Amino acid sequence: LTARPRRACQEVARVLFTLWSVKGGSGTSVVSAGLATLLTQRGREVLLVDLAGDQPALLGIPELTGPGVGDWLGSPDGDAAALGRLEIEVADGLRLLPGDVSGAVGAERVRELVAVLRSDRRAVVVDAGGRSPDSALRSALCEEGTSVLVVRACYLALRRAVRSQVTADSAVLVVEPGRALDGTDVSRALGIPVHELDWDPTVARAVDAGLLSSRPPRGLARDLAPLAEIGESRP
Repeated sequence: LTARPRRACQEVARVLFTLWSVKGGSGTSVVSAGLATLLTQRGREVLLVDLAGDQPALLGIPELTGPGVGDWLGSPDGDAAALGRLEIEVADGLRLLPGDVSGAVGAERVRELVAVLRSDRRAVVVDAGGRSPDSALRSALCEEGTSVLVVRACYLALRRAVRSQVTADSAVLVVEPGRALDGTDVSRALGIPVHELDWDPTVARAVDAGLLSSRPPRGLARDLAPLAEIGESRP
């Protein structure tokens, strides 16, 4: 198995992470929330963009009933200011742009959203989930920033990742006990660096208790540190 190499792109100053997976249940939303929280704890202001709709539950905040990024994308005349008004404060330095995008998005609105997020002075972490309804939106976000694939050591998931038309700069491998594949196997198959994230029951307990953003497990912070350092290295 080989992966299509990511095209070279011009170095940019802003921080835009897009985390995605090829299957639901891979842990993309948890990794996104963990990365956003870690960047906040390291002194960055962070905007967490929720395209999958799971972040309120993960972060322990009430379910949101108002408009989100999906509504903004469906509006023909929403601008950056209108998008900003949709944000919810989660913690000091961490704001959430709620969502759950459903259906196809017009090419012009895709470009407008990417431009707004790309120019944001904060570090932006996009949770694109594992069931993104619009591949063009996810592809555009991945091309304009740091694309991170979240995957488990599952042969079927790895096959899908290799066949995916979305390229990645690196992968987060959720390491589970008893799996035959390891980080070296995944890196060799995909042709990209792999950050191993140990499966840890304390993460599930933190999610269930709504404490992921206020008291993230140490193991999660430790394993995501290499990704956070990418955000720290840029203004």
